[in-house]
Amino acid sequence: MHLKGGARLGLALAAALWALPALADQKVAIQVNENDPQTMNIALNNAANIIGYYKEKGEEVAVEIVTYGPGLHMLRSDTSPVKARIEQMALEGQPVSFRACANTIAGMTQKQGVAPVLVEEAQIVPSGAVYLMELQGQGYAYLKP
Repeated sequence: MHLKGGARLGLALAAALWALPALADQKVAIQVNENDPQTMNIALNNAANIIGYYKEKGEEVAVEIVTYGPGLHMLRSDTSPVKARIEQMALEGQPVSFRACANTIAGMTQKQGVAPVLVEEAQIVPSGAVYLMELQGQGYAYLKP
């Protein structure tokens, strides 16, 4: 299939826009790698406080909560102690994304014989650690509660 110049330019522009980091004034990545309800709640508190702070200033913010290792339990629908808080944040339209590590999911699947079911808000990334590195390369601040 041969595309005309305008179509090629449109596809190139769409691809470039998709690859851009979040268009927000402030960006933060929060790591959760512990199966600890207190740590998970601190991560959600950090996210809510950061969002509230920048909202009061009239600035856009993007928050990425990245889970891997034992921290994946935060996003498991069967074991998450913070499932209701995650659902509430999503319902309120908070600018926060929840990422789950595919490597951890594969390890849990192999160990348990069945893939863990994630909360609806979770999005899978190939590697939680690599994703954090990439976010930092895109100018995200980094927090670990």
